[in-house]
Amino acid sequence: MAKKIRVLIVDDSAIVRQTLEDILSSDPAIEIMATAVDPYVAAEKMKSEIPDVITLDIEMPRMDGLTFLKKLMKQHPIPVVICSSVAGAGTNNALKALEYGAIEIINKPKIGTKKFLEESSIRFIDKVKAAAMARRPRPIATKPLKVSPKLDADAVIPKVRPQALTTTDKICLVGASTGGTEALRIYLEALPLDCPPVAIVQHMPEGFTAAFANRLNTICQITVKEAKDGDSMLPGQALIAPGDKHMLLKRSGAKYYVEVKAGPLVSRHRPSVDVLFRSGAQYGGANVVSAILTGMGDDGAKGMKELADVGAYTIAQDEATCVVFGMPQEAIKKGGVAKVMPLQSIAGEMVRMSR
Repeated sequence: MAKKIRVLIVDDSAIVRQTLEDILSSDPAIEIMATAVDPYVAAEKMKSEIPDVITLDIEMPRMDGLTFLKKLMKQHPIPVVICSSVAGAGTNNALKALEYGAIEIINKPKIGTKKFLEESSIRFIDKVKAAAMARRPRPIATKPLKVSPKLDADAVIPKVRPQALTTTDKICLVGASTGGTEALRIYLEALPLDCPPVAIVQHMPEGFTAAFANRLNTICQITVKEAKDGDSMLPGQALIAPGDKHMLLKRSGAKYYVEVKAGPLVSRHRPSVDVLFRSGAQYGGANVVSAILTGMGDDGAKGMKELADVGAYTIAQDEATCVVFGMPQEAIKKGGVAKVMPLQSIAGEMVRMSR
């Protein structure tokens, strides 16, 4: 029997601690080691046992989450999932936490409809499991929650015959999850000003993608922005799918644009890489150059195979440079990957194949 993932929950709100404990305890692969009202109590708990994963609030009395995270990464580099509010400075602080070494980020669960709570639970459990896999890979016994079946891209975009192409313009499509925020920084910083248009799905909660795109925009040569429905795909620009919305590639005549829309979780995610890649197969075909980067699960694997089947050029990040090799590995298994390469080489390869 696989060892359970032992989790330490650190949050000053008793309601949040109880909610997270209930959510995580519902999965048989996860066990709550302890809860703590602040980092000082967490440090005391860790004197007797080191958890596999820590869920960490940012704004807490006595010591804030960022300060604790920096100390933790120096003394005990444990996988950390940031559980943050998007209110006020919470968004930027959560993104700073990723730079400081946190593995994942998720919105604090809120009381809502049954469907909302089910989706929130699925996401939170998946992120904790991804964090556990990121530093100490091992088999994890997984029993999904009893919710609606795992949907594929059919739920958002039916599979149809690709449109006849009336353009030879190249388009780059990229999908990423766990570890993707840092991977995308490396990828986007390497792109030249005259690169082809780029559309990106990074699994990230609603409210954080705009700040993430703005931060990348300040450090990259190219323009980086959160996508809005109807945005044109332009050379020297990367569009990042907004959290909690699917993004699809579309074409009007010879011009590409994106559609941003609501929809169910696809491959347990919204936005979904599978949705973007399928739309790329239908509207871009052989003009697409795509890459699947670090991340847990299989989102994007089916879509990449569909891209490969219509002549698109497909790349997977190699295991050595991935935080979690799940998504690239699944795409390789499905036979949809033309080339496997280290992260540092992917931008150059995509630009080369777009000339």
